[in-house]
Amino acid sequence: MYTIGVNPWVWASPVDDAALAELVPRIAAFGFDAVELPLEQPGHWDPVRTRDLLASHRLAAAGVCAVTPPGRELVAAPADVVAATVAYLRTCVDNAAVLGAPCVGGPVYASVGRTWRMSPADRAACYAEFRAALAPVADYAGERGVSIGVEALNRYETSVVNTVTQALELIDGLPANVGLMIDTYHMNIEESDPYAILGVAGPHIKHVQVSGTDRGAPGRDHFDWPRFFGALHSTGYAGAVCLESFTALNDTIATAASIWRPLARSQDLLALDGLAHLRSVTRQIDRQASLDLGETSI
Repeated sequence: MYTIGVNPWVWASPVDDAALAELVPRIAAFGFDAVELPLEQPGHWDPVRTRDLLASHRLAAAGVCAVTPPGRELVAAPADVVAATVAYLRTCVDNAAVLGAPCVGGPVYASVGRTWRMSPADRAACYAEFRAALAPVADYAGERGVSIGVEALNRYETSVVNTVTQALELIDGLPANVGLMIDTYHMNIEESDPYAILGVAGPHIKHVQVSGTDRGAPGRDHFDWPRFFGALHSTGYAGAVCLESFTALNDTIATAASIWRPLARSQDLLALDGLAHLRSVTRQIDRQASLDLGETSI
């Protein structure tokens, strides 16, 4: 029903050529369909080499994750910082185009962990500033057949956009290739109903990330995964669903994602358990959809 991918952040950071050479064969052997590729710094991985590595293991490139550490900002920042961030996002688009990845996704508006209070007028001005900065990137991406998925983060990681409703306001007026990257971890924190909101997000969804409510494996948490995938199926979304989790063994990523303890007995088990649950639930939804279609045609 869905292409199911995984982000190599489950095992390593930075994700570079050496990490991919080790992890891509493992990801393929586990049975994933695709890999979601974070670009922490331009040059960490070569897009041509990565494209060929994925192809040799019959894996698709599900998308490129834009990474926004301190200093990558499109709003409330000096002009030179915004310009450098625009240049970085264009590099993400270039790499996605080489890989054949359909989307660049992430919190492309501001660095993770940056928060400040905004009045309604301040927020409107911030969103207008974002649209002005992202517009040329959107055009550049559109010319290369790449979409941009803007990700809402939880309140502890940003004050710019936390909900689907805010994200839709943020991108209003931008080209159609700009939409949403939804992430169940953040939705579980911020959405009063993370299942119903998919009906609002549906036409705009460009990419989907999933993880357990504790950032571990889907299925070992309290999230209603059948309900989620039933709602996602109803939107008509047919792209990739990618498992995003993190290792607690890397200081940089553990601090950035607040991973202070292991989330499974091993990272391999986290990936395998998550994949097994996602396969089980999506096959169940697919079977039900086929039954419903058969009843409709009778």
